[in-house]
Amino acid sequence: MTKREILYRLLGYMRRDRRQFVIATVFLLIAAVAEVTGPYLVQIFLDNYVAKDNYPAMIMWALAVGYIVSTIVSAGFQYKYELRFNTMAVAIIQRIRKTVFANVIKQPLSAFDYVPMGRIVSRLTNDTESLKELYVSVLSTFLRNIALISVMLVAMLMLSVELTLVVLVLLPCVVLVMVRYQKRSAPAYRRARDRLADINGVMNESVQGMNLIQLMQQEQAFSSRFQDMTADHLDAMVTIQRLNGIYLRPLIDLLSGAALLSLVAIFGVSGMEVIGVGVLYAFLSYLGRITEPLIEMMQQLSLLQQAISAGERLFEMMDTPPEQYGSDTTPITDGAIALRDVSFSYDGETPVLSDVNVNVPAGGFLALVGHTGSGKSTLASLLMGFYRPGEGTLTLGGLPIESLSHQSLREGVAMVQQDPHMLTGSLKENIALGQSLDDAVIWHALKQVALDEHVHGSKVYPSWLRDPVGRGGNDLLGRATPAIGSGAGVSAAA
Repeated sequence: MTKREILYRLLGYMRRDRRQFVIATVFLLIAAVAEVTGPYLVQIFLDNYVAKDNYPAMIMWALAVGYIVSTIVSAGFQYKYELRFNTMAVAIIQRIRKTVFANVIKQPLSAFDYVPMGRIVSRLTNDTESLKELYVSVLSTFLRNIALISVMLVAMLMLSVELTLVVLVLLPCVVLVMVRYQKRSAPAYRRARDRLADINGVMNESVQGMNLIQLMQQEQAFSSRFQDMTADHLDAMVTIQRLNGIYLRPLIDLLSGAALLSLVAIFGVSGMEVIGVGVLYAFLSYLGRITEPLIEMMQQLSLLQQAISAGERLFEMMDTPPEQYGSDTTPITDGAIALRDVSFSYDGETPVLSDVNVNVPAGGFLALVGHTGSGKSTLASLLMGFYRPGEGTLTLGGLPIESLSHQSLREGVAMVQQDPHMLTGSLKENIALGQSLDDAVIWHALKQVALDEHVHGSKVYPSWLRDPVGRGGNDLLGRATPAIGSGAGVSAAA
């Protein structure tokens, strides 16, 4: 996808909240008109009354009250706009994050074979945060400043077409600077985001494999690798800061300074007879208010680059097809397992299983014994449907495994893992795994695996079963605890 396509797709998420967007835009326009009204009232005061040394009390009070009211209205509707827009933006980010995560957990295990877990976590966290900045900061700032500049230009044209043309010369120059900045900063931002993902990946792998690193005395090697990555990330960030220092405020200030000198020169040549002091004041005020929005928009381009890079990676994860299962919903009625000339390779080059033939009748048992890397766990993964055989056929209960639906496969095959993974949460939550089960069912499950006596006899019972965060009750709501024992096995339904 091109950058433009990514940006259009990101903006497309706002269509669901079109009503909220329209309301926020109305608030924004009211705030912009109110903000522009202040200098316009000052111009009336200077040219129509100060210049003529005429100060009617009622009109003076009206101008003063109008100025105060316009300031209050501008601030109030600006607050309403930001609240409405930011609420919509946060909802969009939540929707994107949930969509990405939902697709990630449906990916085949082969998708995680060569991707560091830290990189995936980085994309789900850091990249979605970058997208949040796109909606909360970038789009909000651009819309606010574009509305403000547009309203101010209309007010300028109403005051003086000649001076407005001078100010309009500033805008094309700023656009050229922004385009140039975007082209030069894009590679640096992409490199910075990629290095940050690599850094998170290395940190995650190092923490998970700390025992292996220390066992093999590889602390220095991993530290050097981490230093190289952080140095590359630092170099990318320095490049970004250098570009920001050149293209952001200095160039914009130079252009606005040229426009300011032009306005003063025109005033000096034309004199007060043609251009009033109030008009000059209003133009100088508007010029200052145009300069800051332009600088703000330039500064937001950095966040825009990060958001586009983050969106590219998130859409890649979002668009990856999930694990494909068959459509046969037939239940597995017996536990017969049959493999005929099954071969398998993870990378398509190095064989892990070659011409395996196994026949286990219903109710039978099969023990696989072999050295590390001989394919025992791989064979179990094939039986669970995590991978597809490269060659040969595999049937469960006489049904080809590739034809079975996800529901049939998971309901018909059970697996006891060698290294159980405990989720963050309570013991009950780990046993139920998202199902609504009462305590009787939980205790029955513990009894089936001979853990009920261990739980009752634990020294910390019942504190590890009790709710530690005040959720109430003495049901199994303690924190997750390590599994007891080890072993591995796969069985089909009997």
